[in-house]
Amino acid sequence: MVGHLELLSPETHGALRMHAQPSEHPPFVMITLNEFPAAAAVCPIFLAKDKETGGFYAGALFGFRPGEVLTEGADRGKGLFRPLELQRQGFFISDENIAVDVAHPRFGAGATIALFDAEGQPSDAMRNVQNALGQLKAGVESTQAFIADMLRLKLIEPIDINLRFDDGESLQLDGLYTVSRDGLSELDDKDVLTLFRNGHLQAAYNITFSLNQVAVLAQRRNERL
Repeated sequence: MVGHLELLSPETHGALRMHAQPSEHPPFVMITLNEFPAAAAVCPIFLAKDKETGGFYAGALFGFRPGEVLTEGADRGKGLFRPLELQRQGFFISDENIAVDVAHPRFGAGATIALFDAEGQPSDAMRNVQNALGQLKAGVESTQAFIADMLRLKLIEPIDINLRFDDGESLQLDGLYTVSRDGLSELDDKDVLTLFRNGHLQAAYNITFSLNQVAVLAQRRNERL
């Protein structure tokens, strides 16, 4: 939910302070193609459908339910993988400018990190946000191109995740999709070469290999019970 956006400027927002990370780490976070390798090392990557558009997007799974973060250090902003989507929270791209939602929780009580220095230049933390926004903008386009390739080759398939934990609780994750390993192995040489050259073959295998992280997160959840 986006509040009222204002174009960011040192004159208007020189006194604004932000938190280093959002107050709540969602269990499923949108990621872009350039983030796949780092994400796959620590958490499973799935495709899901946007509720508004019906189109696919890629996301990293950090936990199995709201409020749950199972990847090491992610809930403290110290995880090995920090999605760009979380790094830029509270900030948005508006044409060639950056806009800020001053009502966002990131700028709430207790925030101490300045957006600008005494000369009105972006602080190091703000430069990190700018960098995240730039990568995110470029990454969204490349991710959609990847998804279009996967759809064209009929490689996207639904996946059901059913888990049972030591305390007897069962969890089922619905509405998730992955890339078909069988489908990848059955591609003809021409399609394989095309995917290899545009980087989409590696991205597809990042997704399939990342499924191994489901068991890792489930084991970590059992250890916390």
